[in-house]
Amino acid sequence: MTYEELGSNALDYFPCRYGKSKLLFRGPKRKLEGDYVAVLGGSETYGKFVERPFPALAEELLGRKVVNFGITNAGIDVFSHDPTIRDACSRAKVTVIQIGGAQNMSNRFYAVHPRRNDRFLRASTLLKTVYRDIDFTEFNFTRHLLTALKKESAERFVMVEQELKEAWTARMKTLVSRIESDVVLLWISDHAPDDCVTSTADGGDPLFVDRPMLQQVAAYASGVVEVVVSPDEIAAGGEGLLFSDLDAPAAREMLGTVAHEKAAAALQPVLARLM
Repeated sequence: MTYEELGSNALDYFPCRYGKSKLLFRGPKRKLEGDYVAVLGGSETYGKFVERPFPALAEELLGRKVVNFGITNAGIDVFSHDPTIRDACSRAKVTVIQIGGAQNMSNRFYAVHPRRNDRFLRASTLLKTVYRDIDFTEFNFTRHLLTALKKESAERFVMVEQELKEAWTARMKTLVSRIESDVVLLWISDHAPDDCVTSTADGGDPLFVDRPMLQQVAAYASGVVEVVVSPDEIAAGGEGLLFSDLDAPAAREMLGTVAHEKAAAALQPVLARLM
């Protein structure tokens, strides 16, 4: 895959805050008034290394304001615990929620940072009991932790994976039900929900999320949009990413500009119906 090599200041995200929220979102800052679409999600929604992420493209196609509330590496917790953003979503005409993985949220086995959900904070007594030989002070990120747990014991890891799946489903149901606007779930990935990824080391997001889990949450939503990006589309879209040499490894994890174009096109008719 060929990536464009640019300086560290090649892309300005115009970071901004809304209301009393401590979270930093991609700007420019928008006025939360009138009929608008709110979009919650992780790195793809934020549009890391992407000049025009899918929320901006969807706004052009829809002809209505679309506000980007994406946060890099966000999990469910960061949105569930922020009343300012939940209120902004409830006042929106429609809220789009990008489906994220189940690894970046607090659960019975471990706690994550309240704003940087990919950051591992501490193991619970239960996890320390199940994995007595693991030194949890060695871990800073959830993926690193989960990879080590699975390598140590695939049999015991089944319990961890099941907990993550159950916690994700319950947390997503709660998040969707607390938003008063119509909610559209967006699956944007390199695989379909039927091909659940459980490879903690290099699996693409949404990690651990499968079709039955998505269907349970979809019962609380007004629509589901599925966008699956092929390897060729990821390669082509990677050429449009803007990043420095230092960010090249992170850029290779992104789906690319073609994925954003496909997501915007797929969302447009669904959002138009609900506006």
